Amino acid sequence: MSQTVLVVDDDPHIRQLLVFALEKAGLATREAEDGEAALTAVAEAAPDLVVLDINMPKLNGLDVCRRLRAQGELPILFLSSRDDELDRVLGIEMGGDDYVVKPFSPREVVARVQAILRRARGAAAPAAANAVLSHGRLSLDPESWTARWNGQEAPLTVTEFTILKTLMGAPSRVFTRDAIIDRLHGPGFAITDRTIDSHVRNLRGKFAPLGGHDVIETRPGVGYRLGACLGQAA
Repeated sequence: MSQTVLVVDDDPHIRQLLVFALEKAGLATREAEDGEAALTAVAEAAPDLVVLDINMPKLNGLDVCRRLRAQGELPILFLSSRDDELDRVLGIEMGGDDYVVKPFSPREVVARVQAILRRARGAAAPAAANAVLSHGRLSLDPESWTARWNGQEAPLTVTEFTILKTLMGAPSRVFTRDAIIDRLHGPGFAITDRTIDSHVRNLRGKFAPLGGHDVIETRPGVGYRLGACLGQAA
């Protein structure tokens, strides 16, 4: 069965362009013309992913994301109508999995949508890769896409989970931001270092209330690696 993408944008031309490209790639689509309509559409039948414009009437994309994140971890790809780094970083920090800046190539949007959906499915991962990973008080279950600290679940987005799984796969290795981007999207995707920094900041913010103050360690000038995961204050 085809996975469903909800396309949310107040510009009907953009919606039509994206719907055509996504359906050509074999995905089912639905549309919403503003933030309120998007929330109604998700409540009626949750899609597998939302392509969400940031600048919209009634409710902007950031507000929609905030409400969706209060309900669960539905994957979100943001569309930004201008090359505004603040918008993009805010979107990522609120729980968006990725973003595309307008004007965009429909092929790029489709590629990023497919990358997020692949990570969410985990369908191509071999059985051995789905074994539960443990390090200190942290555990990841790739089969159920759940992360726990001392048995308490931390609700992670698809992208956050994938970053943490990457670090746990080689706990002694320091990953550059470029290496993390390659694991997320494959070589050649243009994403700023600050986007990865925002995802890491989100991860730390989700584990800190559970006592996980040392989940990810920063190596200045190099990148990130898995922390001791013993609950020690940073």
